[in-house]
Amino acid sequence: PMSRIVVGDVGCGKTACATAAIYIAVKNGYQAALMAPTEILANQHYNELSRLLGGLGIRCALLTGSVTTANKRRIYEGLACADRSARIDLVIGTQALISEGVKFAAPGIVITDEQHRFGVNQRALLSEKNELAHLLVMSATPIPRSLALVMYGDLDISKITDMPAGRQRVDTFVVDEGYRARLDGFIRRLVGEGGQVYVVCPAVDSD
Repeated sequence: PMSRIVVGDVGCGKTACATAAIYIAVKNGYQAALMAPTEILANQHYNELSRLLGGLGIRCALLTGSVTTANKRRIYEGLACADRSARIDLVIGTQALISEGVKFAAPGIVITDEQHRFGVNQRALLSEKNELAHLLVMSATPIPRSLALVMYGDLDISKITDMPAGRQRVDTFVVDEGYRARLDGFIRRLVGEGGQVYVVCPAVDSD
């Protein structure tokens, strides 16, 4: 089976490559799983892919920690169903995909998004549920080749170096607290122009 990481900037088309791989696997009678590190990202993938692939006859399901017990049971049954005409073809979710109840009738491809936010053990657990499946992982984190070989020595590495035509350039900056006033002013200006800003903070355990 394939064991590969696709590396490229945000917006370069990694998800488009994954979607093509999902389509090929399902149309050949197999199932696909896509694991994302957060419920927000899992929901985003589900909303986009279920709309695109659902129109092509591919049955999709969303499995996250917030899914009700009844719906989880229905998804578990749909994934393990031996009847190809009734089973779930693609499941998209968070670490809920590696829970004990998840079993696949015909595993074809396993995909993890934002690979750097998963531990090796989490990726291994999902792969163990799908021993015969292809493995595709995606990361937008720039990784020097020498470091990539250490971190992902068990994976072949593919890089997407060009952006789709017309795609807006994405700039990334790392700054320290000395830029706080300047950063706050930048945020106020963007919001004042009608834009949106989101801030990602580390979760702090109350204990």
